[in-house]
Amino acid sequence: MSDHHVAPVSGPVPVAVRQPPYYAVVFTSLRTEGDEGYGETAERMGELVKGIPGFLGEDSAREPGGLGITVAYFRDLAGIEAWRAHAEHRAAKAYGREHWYERYSLHIARVEHSHGFERAHG
Repeated sequence: MSDHHVAPVSGPVPVAVRQPPYYAVVFTSLRTEGDEGYGETAERMGELVKGIPGFLGEDSAREPGGLGITVAYFRDLAGIEAWRAHAEHRAAKAYGREHWYERYSLHIARVEHSHGFERAHG
C-alpha cells in the first residue's frame, strides 16, 4: 500500500489529448513551509503562460506534504523558450529558488503518442 496522499489535478479535468508531436515540460518540486506569496504568484504565472504562443495547457497536483508535479504542454520548443525567457516568469523562478522550493527538477520531453478516455454518462 502507498502512503501517498493524492491531490486532484488543477481544474475540473485533465488537459485534452492533442495531436502529436508536442512537448511536455514536467516540473516536480518539493515546497518549503509557508506561502510567502506562492499562491498569488502561481495564479499569475498560470494566467501569463496562457499568452505564450504554442501553450496547450497544464495539469498540476500537489500533496499536502509539499510535493508537487506540474506538466505544461507546448506545441513546440519555441513556446517553451518564450516562457523560459519571459521576464516575470524569470523573476518568479528566482524568488522561488530563494523562498518556495527545497528542491525541484525540470524535464522536457517530446510527446510521440497521446490518447485519452472519458466515461460516457447517461
